[in-house]
Amino acid sequence: MPAHLLSAAAYHGPPELTVARGFSEWVLDPWALAVIVVAGAAYLIGVRRVRRAGQRWGAGRVISFLGLGLGTAVIATMSFVAVYRPVLFYARGAQTVLLLLVVPLFLALGKPISLTIAAWPAAGARIEHAFASRTAKIATFPAITTMVLVVTPFVVYFTPWYAAGFGSVAVRELTSLAFVVPGFAFFWTLLRVDPVPKAYPYVVSLWLSAAEVIGDAILGLAIIADPSLIAGAYYHAVARPWGPSLATDQVLGGGTIWVLGDMVGLPFLVAQLIQMIREDEGDAKVIDAELDAAEAEAAAEAAVAAAGAGGGTPGSVAARSPWWEADPRFARRFESVAPPDQEGPA
Repeated sequence: MPAHLLSAAAYHGPPELTVARGFSEWVLDPWALAVIVVAGAAYLIGVRRVRRAGQRWGAGRVISFLGLGLGTAVIATMSFVAVYRPVLFYARGAQTVLLLLVVPLFLALGKPISLTIAAWPAAGARIEHAFASRTAKIATFPAITTMVLVVTPFVVYFTPWYAAGFGSVAVRELTSLAFVVPGFAFFWTLLRVDPVPKAYPYVVSLWLSAAEVIGDAILGLAIIADPSLIAGAYYHAVARPWGPSLATDQVLGGGTIWVLGDMVGLPFLVAQLIQMIREDEGDAKVIDAELDAAEAEAAAEAAVAAAGAGGGTPGSVAARSPWWEADPRFARRFESVAPPDQEGPA
């Protein structure tokens, strides 16, 4: 019997991937489905409790968490990506990016921690107490969350962990969890749409985002440049009779991680910029309110002083202090310093 027929006879995986099968091939992952259903139900219950209490909870947050976050989780674990994950290296690469970056990004934008605090105050108090601990501040230090996010896929791909995920359901599900959790911690601490143990400037977020993009690129290039086959014994045993060669498949997988990882970085940077703009607008409103209050108080004092002196204009006293000296952002920059020859005796 010809070699290709022997290979086909030994193969027991899904049929050759086509565009049509990309839409029609699905597989049930009961463990992933259970987690997705529980998370979605808990989120909807929380939204219902918050809205019944008279608080507003935007539809955009619901769409982000349920539609984009959990919806992408369904695609990553049960669509053609999961069907062809055991036989195509690039399908496994696509699943890695979805679980590591896309799913956590949209889950974080759904603000689940804020929802929990608002919907269940008792649990929220415990969460806020935990956030105040030194352990929480160290664990969520941006450099640490970024390092874990970047290192985790390296450990998975360049150790026996990668092949073990094809033969064990437990390892497969733990691998998915090992991707989603660091990804959520990364986006949660940098986006800061939810309460965090310690808030860092957004410029730190931008630098760490760049580090994450570089880390994805290095992982993809490392896979492409690896002269040996990752999990080669496993893929040879699969004996896939169609599609790219094993070496080409690995190159495609590395490219998938590289390109898709960089593509995810764009909406993340956009989200960060939006948060920066909102934060600046909020700070500006607070400062404007403080300045208005200070001006009103100065005008009132000037009016009282003018009435007591029997003359003058109410605005004359207020005009003596420029507005920037009352602005907390600039006040310290304009503090007057007496020349040395005018200083009094020690």
